[in-house]
Amino acid sequence: MGGSSWMRAAGVFSPPGSFVPSDALTYDTRLVPAGARVEVTELADPSGTRVEARLRGLVPGHAYGMHVHTSPCGADPAAAGPHYQHRPAATADPVNEVWLDFRTDEDGDGRALALQDWGFREGGARSVIIHDRQGGAGERAACFTVPFGPRG
Repeated sequence: MGGSSWMRAAGVFSPPGSFVPSDALTYDTRLVPAGARVEVTELADPSGTRVEARLRGLVPGHAYGMHVHTSPCGADPAAAGPHYQHRPAATADPVNEVWLDFRTDEDGDGRALALQDWGFREGGARSVIIHDRQGGAGERAACFTVPFGPRG
């Protein structure tokens, strides 16, 4: 019988190559301004995984897509790799992946929650990407490197 594990990571977005290095990179400062904030929590136990994201300082009233990706963030938006998939498949969907789509409020703050009945593989999930629109794909507006782990 396994236990549970909990992780929280927080960051402040800055463009790649900024004077102050960050695990939160913005590639499109019109959608994710420098100085915007992100917090990701993960609660994993034998019944599954809960991932929650909270964001502040984004564009008010915008619908963003957000997904867990396989690699850490890098200066090139493609560095984060593809969506993390529980069972590698040809299609992207919210059952096999962690989708955290959200719409910001009038202050530019947003929140999303995903519940899965499975856990991450060790080292398989390494970041979240904020996309310019909701759904399975979209331009990569920002990235946050997150130390996701396998469930307890």
